[in-house]
Amino acid sequence: MSEKFKILSIDGGGIRGVYPAMYLALFEEELKRRNVERWQIYQNFDLICGTSTGGIMAIALALGIPAREIYNLYLEKANDIFGSKKTKFEQLFSASHDRSSLEKLIQDIFKKYNNEKDPKLKDCKTNVCIPVFDLLEGKPSVLKNKYHQNFTRDYHIPAYKAALATAAAPSFFDPYSSDYLTEDGKSKPFKNKVDGGVFANNPTLIGIVEAESAFYQEKSNLSILSVGTGFQKFSDGKKRENWGITYWINFKKKRLIDLFMQAQSQQVENLVYVMQNGIDKEKIANPNFVYHRVNAELDETLNIELDDTDKERLEALAQKATYRFHEDATRIIKDFGTGSRWADTQ
Repeated sequence: MSEKFKILSIDGGGIRGVYPAMYLALFEEELKRRNVERWQIYQNFDLICGTSTGGIMAIALALGIPAREIYNLYLEKANDIFGSKKTKFEQLFSASHDRSSLEKLIQDIFKKYNNEKDPKLKDCKTNVCIPVFDLLEGKPSVLKNKYHQNFTRDYHIPAYKAALATAAAPSFFDPYSSDYLTEDGKSKPFKNKVDGGVFANNPTLIGIVEAESAFYQEKSNLSILSVGTGFQKFSDGKKRENWGITYWINFKKKRLIDLFMQAQSQQVENLVYVMQNGIDKEKIANPNFVYHRVNAELDETLNIELDDTDKERLEALAQKATYRFHEDATRIIKDFGTGSRWADTQ
């Protein structure tokens, strides 16, 4: 039984979710190759945090869906999800994509692993926290299963609706609106939810706060695996006269969204590193907790947009995850492949 409280955090990044999906698939498959009985992700982490595409993945993994199946869905169904982009004229007045294909894919795979019934967040086999932005109330929110006695708001929500809410990226998809039934049969609204990446594209800090506040863990007892989705460093040193709307948002590239998602992810990465190692790495020889960040910087030859559908580029990104896992495998298995205390008590 693991003594550490283990957190898995998965960034947002649209179809670039193939990177964490492949990395985690290799993790599961290596455990299975070693004849580890509890080889699935949900059996090895006490809390899984995920935003946007990472939120879809977090819920899927917590429902017991193998990471390889998630990877295959991303790779094979990218064109179904993002292939039918609306015309430029339509995009002036509505989101770039219709979510009906994504909704069916998520709902079907979630039901497949829950006896063909729509699972709710309470059906997750380990704990999850999923950032969304509540546009109706104008404030951030984090959806959770009932891992604390005071968490009574979210666990009734159908899992696929939570996944669609956290993945409702502005301009890519419309805000997500629906409703759901509580356990006593009352209908509750679930309206105007927006991608959690607007405030927590990298949800690692949320995971740390949850571990301390809801599970009463000391930082010294944390082991954190934080997986990004690949990034291209956002920089522009050109002398420009046009820094207007058409620079930041256009039909080819949505720089504004790339900027805020990348900036938030990088800053969280920086902050967690300081929390782990102190100012100027003064505690690097004796860090405050275990923290492993996995990501890949992408060059111009692999500039993958959030709604890319090019299978060759997506496979190349997955190959980067393969190389990285092979570099990390010994440490990752040692730190995160020994079961979870929460799963062991279920």
